[in-house]
Amino acid sequence: MIQNERASRHEHVLDVARQMMTAARTAPKGKGVDIIEIAMVTGDDLKVLSDKMVAMVEEHGMKFFLRDAANILQAECVIIIGTREQAQGLNCGHCGYPTCAGRLEGVPCAVNSVDVGIAIGSACATAADLRVDTRVMFSAGLAAQQLEWLPGCRSVYAIPVSASTKNPFFDRKPKEEKNDKYE
Repeated sequence: MIQNERASRHEHVLDVARQMMTAARTAPKGKGVDIIEIAMVTGDDLKVLSDKMVAMVEEHGMKFFLRDAANILQAECVIIIGTREQAQGLNCGHCGYPTCAGRLEGVPCAVNSVDVGIAIGSACATAADLRVDTRVMFSAGLAAQQLEWLPGCRSVYAIPVSASTKNPFFDRKPKEEKNDKYE
């Protein structure tokens, strides 16, 4: 039997993405409390995510969401990683408040934020080890958060995953050079 790599690529990338989710789950957690949530976005939901990102530009004007919305359509899947909010009771002050009880509503616990960062790093390291392309995207994560794809989670980030000749998430259109002298 002969199997062409192109015929198996999609399933391979999804298998790698599942390993990335496991790596995120098993990543070290501050205080040993696991409040990380992880999911994989595939198929038609990639378009839903992209469309949400485009719509968000109207709300806040951040044009890079348009570039990222086009980028994720080149992905085989997108991993989303977020954290539920739970003060860890350390009164460490890393969030900017001296005590957990004094922290204002909506201010994330710094330990939770670090935990999601470690999980993202672990997932991306797994992708690098397995030679698939990724990029961490705040934009797609925020769109997934607004779509409530990880219920109860804040600080959601997205990692599009691809296996192609060149990483599509780092190809950027060159900025137009302006010469103020002549314009």
